[in-house]
Amino acid sequence: MMSDVQYLTEDEVKQFVDDLDHNNDHNIDYAELERKLDEVHAQIAPKAQPHHLHHESRPDEARHEFLRSVMGTRKDRIPRAEFEEIVKKWDIPSLKQDRKEAEKEDDYLKKMSIWRRIRAYWAVKGPEIMFMALVVSMMLAFGIWQLVKYVTYEQYRPAFGWGVVVSKTSAGVLYPTFFFIILSMSRWFSTWLRRFQHISRFINWDLSQSFHIKMSCVGLFFATLHAIGHLTGSFVFGSKASRQQNVAAVIGQDAVPKSYHDYVKSTPGWTGLTAIGCFYLLAAMSMPQIRKWSYEVFQLGHLLMFPIIGLLIAHGTAGLLQWPMFGYWLAFPTLLVLMERTWRIVLSFWHMPADLEVLDEETVAITAQVPKHRLWDYKAGQYVFVQVPQISFFQWHPFTVSTCTGNTMQVHIKADGDWTNALHGLAKRGERTTIKIGLDGPFGAPAQRFYDFEYSMVFGAGIGVTPFSGILTDLQQHELERTMSGENSDSTQNESPYQDHRRIDFHWMVRDKNNLLWFSDLLNEVSRANDLDKSHLDIRIQTYVTQRRKEISTHVFRWLLEKHRTDGHPQSPLTGLINPTHFGRPDLEAIMEEHYQDMCKELAQRRGLEKNNNNARIDDEIKVGIFFCGPPVIGLQLADRCQAMTARGRNEGRKVEYHFMMEVFG
Repeated sequence: MMSDVQYLTEDEVKQFVDDLDHNNDHNIDYAELERKLDEVHAQIAPKAQPHHLHHESRPDEARHEFLRSVMGTRKDRIPRAEFEEIVKKWDIPSLKQDRKEAEKEDDYLKKMSIWRRIRAYWAVKGPEIMFMALVVSMMLAFGIWQLVKYVTYEQYRPAFGWGVVVSKTSAGVLYPTFFFIILSMSRWFSTWLRRFQHISRFINWDLSQSFHIKMSCVGLFFATLHAIGHLTGSFVFGSKASRQQNVAAVIGQDAVPKSYHDYVKSTPGWTGLTAIGCFYLLAAMSMPQIRKWSYEVFQLGHLLMFPIIGLLIAHGTAGLLQWPMFGYWLAFPTLLVLMERTWRIVLSFWHMPADLEVLDEETVAITAQVPKHRLWDYKAGQYVFVQVPQISFFQWHPFTVSTCTGNTMQVHIKADGDWTNALHGLAKRGERTTIKIGLDGPFGAPAQRFYDFEYSMVFGAGIGVTPFSGILTDLQQHELERTMSGENSDSTQNESPYQDHRRIDFHWMVRDKNNLLWFSDLLNEVSRANDLDKSHLDIRIQTYVTQRRKEISTHVFRWLLEKHRTDGHPQSPLTGLINPTHFGRPDLEAIMEEHYQDMCKELAQRRGLEKNNNNARIDDEIKVGIFFCGPPVIGLQLADRCQAMTARGRNEGRKVEYHFMMEVFG
């Protein structure tokens, strides 16, 4: 979808024909065209699924007809000038088109007012900011509470000096910090809370890993400050002979005299020092370099969290300065995480067979029959932890569920590390390999609000769009079940096409056309299902290959091959898809405008239906969900356009609202 398309220029047409005229005889021969097709096809055609146009040893009629259609004649030769006129009629976008679209995006962002930029940024980042504001507020509240207490209460500073103020202020910050650090590790808790729409709008569960890292850094900083406050402040000050009476007033007459060594070897002393030592060791084993070097070391290092938690609980049991509250903060999240890790250990010994298949040079797919009885039901958009004992008994890695129909589940995995590369190495090209896997999950459901809207638009980029592929499968399965149950019987033929109607506009952007092969079967099944009569499900798939091609011949043949479809081979020779694929960036303005006009037509249909049914009340409000996963620059545009379209509907007296939702898939 592109508006104001700029087609091939005179210079580009001349350059393309120059490329074909290999012998410089000012004619274009069939052999020259065939040579260039083979050359370009070898460069850009899918390697995983050869097409019928691929060069073979025997003549291929389809291939021959394609080349004849390109030449525009049954002759074996056509004059160069005539061929240039044919090329101009192909209406192929210029190579400058993508540059034009990029400039258009830049101009759009530059023309946005400061208020619109802030509003769009808030739509993209708002939930994350609000949640972090809550967390920081709790940290500040408990830190300030401890600060005020140890500054204003007269008995503490005369006994332990300013060191106790620093230590206890840091301790106040650490209470909620450690609570959130441990709680962010619980997959069960986040999966359960996703059921509550208002909470899920406020908390972006898909950023839990990033949040966990940030909170761990904050925790390590304040734990260090807490230790410094005691070791260089309160312990030194409290061990002075002149301060023993003041110390006795705080911790009791029986506890004095107390030397520096006595403070260190006390239960709070040695447990605190051991805990912070383990915390630093855990942090060191969690560094990106260590994780990349050995994921098992990274995972085993995280087992230190359990002795750290035990030491921290014991750290406050002496109750020297106040009643021990740290254990209460840690009890719930610790129990939850402990149960989860115990269950994962059990699953480590419970393996199931799975099929492993190579999709391309970087991607494999695992297909397995999941257990009928499981903690959570599988839903579109969820993820699972996968263990392959043949590679490593200790490593569990999270992957989004691509499809789950019945008990058959599939995940797509891109080779991007030692473990994923090893998994890719287990697979045999061209055939399915049976392996054993451990499975923990499913967890999450990032796009759970998808079903809140009759009309949705999905904008996704790369493999991050896999949750929505699961949603497409789920929608298709539900529609099939409805058809089988007879809900779409002949009695519904006279109803409005907008009654009980669900429409999804699916826009998927990839850098390279081979990425589209990952879900070509799924997308083709959806496209075929859309052609069925009596279907209430309307899925409109648009795919975009954004990789730019500098060579004019490659660019032109890419468009020609994409357009070439036959009754015997309705799939694209390039992408394997039935639906058309666009080369270049999506024109968001044209896409949103076309969708808005369709919604206006639907409102008109509803009003007409209301009149025909004796003014029976029919919903005259349309809410469209806009789901986005991709580069923030596109998210800002979509968020702003949603606001603009909603305002436009309000000004025109039409109740059409566009609700923007940012999705993040880890």
